[in-house]
Amino acid sequence: MEGIIALRSLAGGFRQSRILFTANNLRIFDLLNKPKSAKATAAKLGTDLRATSILLDALVSMGLIKKDGSLYENLPVSSKYLQSGRPEYQGDIISHFDTLWNNWSSLDTVVKTGKPNRTAANHDSFIRGMHNLSVFKAKYIIDAIGLTDVTTAIDIGGGPGTYAIELARRGVDVTLFDRPDTIAIAKEYAGGLANVTFMEGDFLVDTIGKGYDLAFISQVFHSYTPAENIRLIKKVKKSLNKNGRIAVQEFFIEDNMSEPLEGALFAVNMLVNTEGGRCYSVNEMQSWLNKAGLTSVTTSRLNEAVIITARAAG
Repeated sequence: MEGIIALRSLAGGFRQSRILFTANNLRIFDLLNKPKSAKATAAKLGTDLRATSILLDALVSMGLIKKDGSLYENLPVSSKYLQSGRPEYQGDIISHFDTLWNNWSSLDTVVKTGKPNRTAANHDSFIRGMHNLSVFKAKYIIDAIGLTDVTTAIDIGGGPGTYAIELARRGVDVTLFDRPDTIAIAKEYAGGLANVTFMEGDFLVDTIGKGYDLAFISQVFHSYTPAENIRLIKKVKKSLNKNGRIAVQEFFIEDNMSEPLEGALFAVNMLVNTEGGRCYSVNEMQSWLNKAGLTSVTTSRLNEAVIITARAAG
């Protein structure tokens, strides 16, 4: 019986996800920073009263808001993470998960054809969602890489610029390389930092400049094939100064490609959303660095991430 209960819980897990996505889309947590009735909430949102009441009661049961008589209000967890404008806001990454909900719904077809399904896309929530995730770990990731002898760096595929900003705050002159629509968002977060330079383009095709002590490649490899990643590493190596380093951050997955669960699930995400991406093991990524002629390859595990650094020969 215990196994049946666990199986049913697994199968029904979508329900709480969908409730959270809908509440986030409606900005309910922005509205419930002060107590409000279901009627007042529905009137403000322009939603059906019966439907709103049922949704709010479900959010109470999920531990995201509280109910006092007929009034609903955020619990601390929702005020901290789900109310827009807060420093640790997570609503953007939740919006991105909602986009993935639509794409993952075609997983049956994706497995049959081997072709991705990206019928739903929201680039803004994706990039801002990356900031939601990175803001918690930028400091300790950069600590793990170390900045001894680093005065110039390039952040390849730097997204919202969270890591580039952390590098800049530590006195490094940083070039953030990404596509134009992403750079536009990164400039908002950078807030005019004088030592962050922006370079637009496709890093597989366009020039990335040169003269860097450090090249940071964070959460990039999983979107590309091994051949593309090796090509990128070789290109980045040529951009480095003498004894410059490449630092890679990726999701961790064992050689058996099935542990931990988060890594295996993210590999499915890459199946759904890319032509040839997946999670790569440490041994695979280290082999690419070795093939590109880099030396002194080191690896460290930080929670769900792995950091691999390698040095260009002097």
